[in-house]
Amino acid sequence: MTAEAAANPFLRYRDRLDSYAAARDIGWSDADFVALVKRLDAAVAEVEGHGFVVTPLLLSDALADAVCIVAALHVKDDTGNVGGSHKARHLLGVMLHLAVTRQDEGELAIASCGNAAVAAATVARAVERPLRVFIPTWADPAVVRALESLDARIEVAERRGGEAGDPAYLRFVEAVAAGAVPFSVQAASTPTTLDGGRTIGWEMAEQLAGHPGRIRLFAQVGGGALASAAWRGLREGRPEGEAMLHAVQTEACAPLHRAWRHLTDDLGGELGLTPPDGAPDRARMFAGHTAEAQELMRADRYMWPWEWVGETAATGIIDDVAYDWKTVVAPMIDSGGWPIVVSEDQVVEANRLGREHTGIDVDATGTAGLAGLLEPITRATVASDDLVVVLFTGVRRA
Repeated sequence: MTAEAAANPFLRYRDRLDSYAAARDIGWSDADFVALVKRLDAAVAEVEGHGFVVTPLLLSDALADAVCIVAALHVKDDTGNVGGSHKARHLLGVMLHLAVTRQDEGELAIASCGNAAVAAATVARAVERPLRVFIPTWADPAVVRALESLDARIEVAERRGGEAGDPAYLRFVEAVAAGAVPFSVQAASTPTTLDGGRTIGWEMAEQLAGHPGRIRLFAQVGGGALASAAWRGLREGRPEGEAMLHAVQTEACAPLHRAWRHLTDDLGGELGLTPPDGAPDRARMFAGHTAEAQELMRADRYMWPWEWVGETAATGIIDDVAYDWKTVVAPMIDSGGWPIVVSEDQVVEANRLGREHTGIDVDATGTAGLAGLLEPITRATVASDDLVVVLFTGVRRA
């Protein structure tokens, strides 16, 4: 493997990508796909100043001490990647699919309040395709300035009378229905978005190779694609190792946690069990009952818009619907993990501790997974031989 291929995750792991399989199925050679990745990466570098890279997994004893756990704590730092977050991984994965299937025309569209919008605008600018970005009325001015500098078409989504759900997402859905090409980090609307996102998990699996012990992955959840893709990649790259997934949401908006509670209540009824109230005990009771849980999820009655979205520093994870909730809840049940709801004080403290003890200039959304370790009940379940992994996913913007 060349140094260039080793450094770029879309080259390093290309034979695992669905877009690569699709390309080979229609007669592309390996060299053809490599040339496509290099061309897109070079175009992104013209806009961003650099292309995609394998990002570091840092062992931080100081941070482990600060959050009072005795286990090894690893930080996957994606703040230095394209667009300052993990989001562009998802969207380059989408763009590879569009290129392979020759969907080269049409306006792209996304609904986002932050890093996903910046990532989409960066990739769209690189390939010279128009992009409509639907943003909420309270979008961060720094994000708006970044979008303007990337020539995105910004549309502020006001709530219409009587409608429920995120207005930005609803306007996005309308745009797609009218012919726009979905260019989203939500797999519910853009299924190919998980392809590039899995590179995060593949990297972690390789970086943890040779380390025994159970992995505990704490992933912040808004729409759910990050947790879903990172988890899938981790399990594909480390199929034999024990691992557990924890989805972290803020009390300002926690629809995934609510769905998990209602689902496990019903699962208890199906199995003739009385679910305990405590999340760790409940998770242990239903661990491995994935097939039964997935059958219940077919009814699609567990996820609806969060009615009381509050204010939080972690603005990137207050999606009122966790769009990809099924692909997050199922692996939690399978692995014995559980969702964690953190307070605003914990969100702020996690960001302070994360920046202070790692030196990474990460925002509050990007450290929200770490906040899950500040929850005493969860922290008490961490064993000394666990490998704890948190994802630092978004750079602070001026």
